[in-house]
Amino acid sequence: QVTGYLDDCTCDVETIDAFNNYRLFPRLNELLQSDYFRYYKVNLQKPCPFWEDNSHCGMRDCAVQPCPSDEVPDGIRAGSYKYSEEANSLAEECEEAKRLGAVDDSLSKETRQAVLQWAQHDDSSDSFCEADDIHSPDAEYVDLLLNPERYTGYKGPDAWKIWNSIYEENCFKPQNVKRPLASGRGDDGGHTFYKWLKGLCVEKRAFYRLISGLHASINIHLSARYLLQDSWSEKKWGPNVTEFQQRFDEVLTNGEGPRRLKNLYFLYLIELRALSKVLPFFERPGFQLYTGNESQDAEMKHLLLEILHLAKSFPLHFDENSFFAGNKKAAAKLKEEFRLHFKNISKIMDCVGCFKCRLWGKLQTQGLGTALKILFSENLIEKIPESGPSYGFQLTRQEIVALFNAFGRVSTSVKELENFRKLLQNRR
Repeated sequence: QVTGYLDDCTCDVETIDAFNNYRLFPRLNELLQSDYFRYYKVNLQKPCPFWEDNSHCGMRDCAVQPCPSDEVPDGIRAGSYKYSEEANSLAEECEEAKRLGAVDDSLSKETRQAVLQWAQHDDSSDSFCEADDIHSPDAEYVDLLLNPERYTGYKGPDAWKIWNSIYEENCFKPQNVKRPLASGRGDDGGHTFYKWLKGLCVEKRAFYRLISGLHASINIHLSARYLLQDSWSEKKWGPNVTEFQQRFDEVLTNGEGPRRLKNLYFLYLIELRALSKVLPFFERPGFQLYTGNESQDAEMKHLLLEILHLAKSFPLHFDENSFFAGNKKAAAKLKEEFRLHFKNISKIMDCVGCFKCRLWGKLQTQGLGTALKILFSENLIEKIPESGPSYGFQLTRQEIVALFNAFGRVSTSVKELENFRKLLQNRR
């Protein structure tokens, strides 16, 4: 049922489907399997800055697969404490989330050595933009291929609280306008909400739709890689059509599902636009995807540029010139608000109670944040010299890995939608 044109765009769903599923997705997938893109440095130990994290599957009690103890720093080992009484009563549910939500942090010896080389190489390039305190002793490299995003058993009030605080406090929304399907909503089927949304300026409306699109994308991943069978002999992951319908079916969601999916396509267009704009940064001869393996590095840079040229060739790009285009003073104020709201959302990711969900939440918000940074730096990118350092505009390795992996997740969602369409047609 999700077809046709998208609001605030000249693009339609069908054009994106054909472009993504048959041209871009296969190449992007290949790129993300490479060493440069599969290792992401992240600090999963940061405390939640907004509320006391007392979720029964909270970080300390469960949801991390420990390294061999001799690899774990003493300070971290000393931080574990016994289950509280309340946690004991929920131990079984917690155990499941622990198994499914655990991060596999095993890196091979070769990778550990390569990682040290990357750090030296990154420091030698002029990177002065620092993301998620990656110099903290708690920050670790994680192999994204060993930790795929999928259903983890993390649900219920704790997961709801995360999304609720994102929507209610960070989407420029007044308290009296209830979003559809939120707890304690009004009974007008979202009429007040959409009337309010329509009255917003294009930037604030886009902000809401990006967050909704990200939420939809994550829900598609959970439905597409669901734990279908869990026995001692094997675990089987695959698409759960019922779960998908509960989240997106027009009837079951009072018309919300198709809107969420259209917001996913909107997110796709914004991130695709950023990739098409950042080409000059990566095209410089001095830029390399450094891992120490020269032939693979050259091959991956070639594939990266192929993907960026393909992104640029997309016929119906989102026109971001409508963003922050009015009065200069008002536009600058709005841009700063936009930035601070987004920064706040990235902090909320440190409140996610399941390790694996936290990992992917942080990565995808950083990736979207990097895409927005690119779109708002167009003048600086145009001035990048062909050789020598790029002082005006810079991306760290961290931002590059997040940008492409985040877009990889959205691209995967669009591809999975095609699969769900087929499964639903076969059911009829």
